[in-house]
Amino acid sequence: MTETSAVTLYTDGASRGNPGDAAWAYVIVRGGSVMAGRSGFIGTATNNVAEYHAVINGLDAAREFTSGGLIVRSDSELVVRQLTGRYRITKEHLADLAEEVRRRMRSFAEVRFESVPREHPCIQVADRLCNETLDAEKRRR
Repeated sequence: MTETSAVTLYTDGASRGNPGDAAWAYVIVRGGSVMAGRSGFIGTATNNVAEYHAVINGLDAAREFTSGGLIVRSDSELVVRQLTGRYRITKEHLADLAEEVRRRMRSFAEVRFESVPREHPCIQVADRLCNETLDAEKRRR
């Protein structure tokens, strides 16, 4: 899978309080152009749970753009290393979320997970989407 032929999914999750109010977001890029971006509110959750929800929701959305190769990039080293098998998943609730990810991966010919710095421009966009969602939820209350 080459960078130019693949769709890239950038994901981020955020939790204020850890656990606290939590949100997920994704940005889908193909050929250097942003194809989609979305965020959502989870409720009370940890940052790791929010990161997994970002991957799950992003994989659901990415099906609209490809059934071939997909690169998933996250600034959560824990999530990337758990999903690539480098780290064992010891918490049952995270194992359940990882299984949800694996189920959704079956929609693609190939999925590659990569850890990227939080300073990456597309991760910054996803982070902004998370924070906008959390801010809107706080104003709503």
